[in-house]
Amino acid sequence: MKLLLTGVSHNTAPVEVRESLAFRAEDLPRALQDLRSRAGVNEALILSTCNRVEITVTTEDSIDPQTTVDLFLTDHRPVPADGIGPHVYRYEGREAIHHLFRVAASLDSMVVGEPQILGQLKVAYTAAKDAGAVCGWLDGLLTRAFGVAKRVRSETGIGQMAVSVSYAAVELARKIFGSLAGRTVMIVGAGKMSELAARHLRRSGASHVFVTNRTHDRAVEMARLFQGTPVEYDRFHATLPEVDILIASSAAPHYILNKEEMQRVIAARRNKPAYLIDLAVPRNIDPSVNDVANVFLYDIDDLQEVVNANLRERMKEAERAETLVSEEVERMMARLKVVEITPTIVGLQEQLEQIRSAEIEKARRRYGPFTPQQEEALEAATRAIINKVAHGPISELRVQAVKPDGAHAVALIKKVFHLRD
Repeated sequence: MKLLLTGVSHNTAPVEVRESLAFRAEDLPRALQDLRSRAGVNEALILSTCNRVEITVTTEDSIDPQTTVDLFLTDHRPVPADGIGPHVYRYEGREAIHHLFRVAASLDSMVVGEPQILGQLKVAYTAAKDAGAVCGWLDGLLTRAFGVAKRVRSETGIGQMAVSVSYAAVELARKIFGSLAGRTVMIVGAGKMSELAARHLRRSGASHVFVTNRTHDRAVEMARLFQGTPVEYDRFHATLPEVDILIASSAAPHYILNKEEMQRVIAARRNKPAYLIDLAVPRNIDPSVNDVANVFLYDIDDLQEVVNANLRERMKEAERAETLVSEEVERMMARLKVVEITPTIVGLQEQLEQIRSAEIEKARRRYGPFTPQQEEALEAATRAIINKVAHGPISELRVQAVKPDGAHAVALIKKVFHLRD
């Protein structure tokens, strides 16, 4: 059996190449069935996301899997082979397993540690199962890849630190307030980043969202997204005492909140903490607001520093994850080598059984017939002898199968017992 993984990703190909090779979800069943039906192909998987397109196949030893996959791509994607050639990577055997485990563990992602790729790989696996394209050895390999990804998540901190500005804002909010349950948020402006931050806060337990904008219709539209409350732009200062977290991303050319105004807000809040997130450039909030007691002001640069620090920590965790993945690859290869040696073990057992049966038959012809008790004793004695003879070479085959230089010992055992390859 051969294993081949062929693909392009954000690391090797520009978006126009990835687009040209991508498979739509509705096209996958037909494509998988076609690939699986090609001569010598045992199983097939197609992983198609915005950042990568990868085709994994297992084939009979007698065919060239690379040619098969290339012809499949030519039939299904309107891209000349010479146009994608420089961007394609191909991995076989151990390298393919290593790459698949790294992808599942999000070590090959644009943002290392992001969880989306594992979900996308599971969707690809389900599509392949439904199409009948994954039904054997590759099924087991993918299941192990999911287990490796789970182990990386549980044994390293690769996914625990925010690496987007919007989520870093939420991480800081948790540090300030502890729980975000019941906290009130106000969005000033209608920027995409502020919307993302508000979504994260809402999912983290924030109970209500106020929205204000110079264009009131836009405030109403955005408030509807969060089942929130639109506020007239010239009244948002009056609402601030009710607000725990303020997200500012207005296009105003001047500060919309200064120190004196924030002092009045904090007094009205009876000194309860307020968290201000200034995502605007130029800034919306006077930096001196940070001098007010119980006010925590972070601008876009502050949040980016948090993101950069978290990215550095993620890369440290990624090093631990790489070691873990390598360990899992070695375990998988050891299992495969034991599987490869199974036909030899079965052949040895069958050969010894043939010898045993033949010798018993000779004894029957010479000394028989035997009584039932004698037959039972003869069967038990000869089986015990054969098992003892087989135990040594079978144990040695299993030991040598997982050694780097074990092939010579395996070949010698085959030669001694006249076993065929």
